[in-house]
Order: sequence, then structure tokens, then C-alpha cells
Amino acid sequence: MTKSEELFQRAVKRIPGGVNSPVRAYGSVTEAPRFIQGAVGSKIFDVDGNAYIDYIDSWGPMILGHNDERIKDAVIKASENGLSFGCATEKEVEMAEFICERIPHVEMIRMVNSGTEAVMSAIRVARGFTGKAKIIKFAGCYHGHTDAMLVSAGSGVMTSGVPDSAGVPKGCTEDTMIAVYNDLDSVKQLFEESKDQVAAVIVEPVGANMGVVPPAEGFLQGLRDLCTKHGALLIFDEVITGFRLSFSGAAGFYEITPDLVTYGKIIGAGIPVGAYGGKREIMEMVAPAGPVYQAGTLSGNPIAMAAGLEQLKILWEDQEIYTRLYQKGQMLYDGIRKIFLEKDVEFQVNSVSSLGCVFFTKEQVVDYTSAKTSDTRAFSDYFQYMLQHGVHLAPSQFEAMFLSDAHTEEDIQTTLELIEGYF
Repeated sequence: MTKSEELFQRAVKRIPGGVNSPVRAYGSVTEAPRFIQGAVGSKIFDVDGNAYIDYIDSWGPMILGHNDERIKDAVIKASENGLSFGCATEKEVEMAEFICERIPHVEMIRMVNSGTEAVMSAIRVARGFTGKAKIIKFAGCYHGHTDAMLVSAGSGVMTSGVPDSAGVPKGCTEDTMIAVYNDLDSVKQLFEESKDQVAAVIVEPVGANMGVVPPAEGFLQGLRDLCTKHGALLIFDEVITGFRLSFSGAAGFYEITPDLVTYGKIIGAGIPVGAYGGKREIMEMVAPAGPVYQAGTLSGNPIAMAAGLEQLKILWEDQEIYTRLYQKGQMLYDGIRKIFLEKDVEFQVNSVSSLGCVFFTKEQVVDYTSAKTSDTRAFSDYFQYMLQHGVHLAPSQFEAMFLSDAHTEEDIQTTLELIEGYF
């Protein structure tokens, strides 16, 4: 028995499912989770001494690679003054100024502790600002685990949400409406049926929690136009795409201006943090400036601010990183497509820059329904093969792959050779 297996046996006795987040569970791939001891650059190392090329990147924030010396030094320096004060610090101000001065659609920003908190708060602000109650989200888009957002759908449009988790009363989701990703007609229908009751449309500008599903041409602009027409706010959930597709996130990458944006993961450089921001007139609704209450005892934690600000400064000063990530994405994902074409393998590869996903289905994946046609058993076999040969993927068909600036051409070629050998 490996040390990871031993640790998992201990964990299941004290931690529900043996993990502190379901995303870490290996149940769908019939393995025990690998317990990680350390990481550096593009590599991650488990407690049994195995090394892997890592395509999880801590679910996105390690855009510079693991254990970057510059980030580590910033954390060590900040920790010398103390770990937490529960009071205002200069780093919070510097972080807010740095983001707002460089991202046109963020005039004010509030720090929180997670992406889930950011989304919950942004929705509350949207309702407070518009005086309306209903929210439109998309099937397959994940916006954290607050009650109102734990709603999904198979195919078609639902005018009221059905809770997607035990413990969520139906009343909590009555004002959450489900549209079909990449289908503007489904959104128009909900606007028409709701009769001027929609406070906001929230969307992952790139669907990255049903695998990776890029927006169809005109989809995001269509959402912008519909929100403007109906007096609703457009919220971009950029917990995954923020500061990854470009410094201005998906909003900058696709040249669409949201009213509110949520961030997480990457602005803490791996330390838990989140944020929401947008137009000044909207954000001034937030307490203590306005009547929309939101608080967080440890929000703007000085260690998280130091790490995140250092990473954002690096990304701002070296924006060629986005060119490099795009090129690495082309090398990896186009390489997989070429292998599939040569071997006549009818699977799908969706990608946007450094984000990508292999779907085990013959159908083109454009929304939640088509993503769900993927053969999860086939993915499990593929996952196990890659893990056994030193490639660390997310243990779910419906998660993204992440590239970092630390991934090398050798890493990518090794990965492609393994995939070619598998198929």
C-alpha cells in the first residue's frame, strides 16, 4: 500500500469523503487521491516520491508555475510583520489601486476570501442596485456553492431552478433561472417571461466547469446587448479566466465590458482570496458606503495581498507571458488534435489559450448537454494511464487543464508522446 493510500484511509475516517473539496476526489477515476508533498515549476511531487507534469496548477492560480521564488519571498517578507490583524493594511489599498488603475471596467473593488464569496456578494449587489430579484445563469456554469447558485439543468430552459444539492430549500433557488450556454434565444426567452424582473445575468465567459466550452461568436456581445436592453447587470465570473486569458481577463480577451466581475484563485497566487468589482456607481452600494451589506473578518489578509499583488505586478510587467501561454496552448491542444486526426480518433478537444479539455465524445461540445455526452468511463481509463506515466490531470472529465509559464516545450512533447502511445 502506498503512503497516499494510507493517508486516504485515515482521511475518510475524519473528513467527509476523505477530501476537503469534492474536486479533489478520485472516486470517478477509481483511484485514491495522490497526497502532494511539494511542487516546483511545472512539476508536482506526491508523498510516495512520484513526480508529475502538473496540468491542474492548483486550479489556475499557479500561472507562473509552482513555488515561484518571487512570490515566496513576498510571502516570507509579509509574514515577518504578522499573519493577520483584522484591520486595514496598506497592501489592501495597493492591491485595489493596482487593479482599478489597469482594468477599465473595474473602478472599485472589494476583497473577499473566495470565489464563492465574490459571486454571492456580486449577486446581492446586483439585486440591491437594480431593485430586481431574478438571476439568469447557464447550465453547466459553476459559480460557487451558495444556495442560489447550486442550480443546473440538463437540456432546455427552466424558468425556475431546481436545487442541485441536498440541504438547499427550493425557495432559495426560485429566483434563479437557467439558460443554455451559447444559446442567446434561451436568454431572450427568460427575459421575456420574467417581465422586467431580472437583476443580472451571470456567466463564465469561457465555460470552464463543464470541461472547457468557448463562447460562440457573438454570444458574449449578445448577452451584453440583452442586459443593456432590459436594464439588467452583466456579471462575468472570472474566477478561472481572470488575469489568465489576458491581464484584463476574458473581458479584455473578447473585448466585452461587464458591469461586475468576480475574481478568485489567481489574485492570491495560490493563497485563498477572492474579489468582486465593477462600475463605481454599482460598487458604492456596498456597506459601509451603501445599503448592501457584505463583510469578512479576514478579507484582504496581508499575506494573501502580498502574494497576489506580487503576482499581478509580474503579470503586468511581463505581458508577453500571455503570448507564451497562448503559444503553449496551441502546441499542446493542436498537438492532441493532430494525434486524434492521424489515428482517426473521434474525440473533441476544446481550448482557449492556456485552458483546454479532451472530451470522450463524437459530438461537438458547445454547452452542458453536449458536454454530458462524454464517456466518463473512457476518461477514467485515460486518466489512470496518464497518472501512471507521470502526468497529473484533474480527476474529472468536466474540469479544465491549465498551462503555466513554467511548462516547457519538453513537458508538452512528453505529454503528447504519452497521448499518442495511449491511442
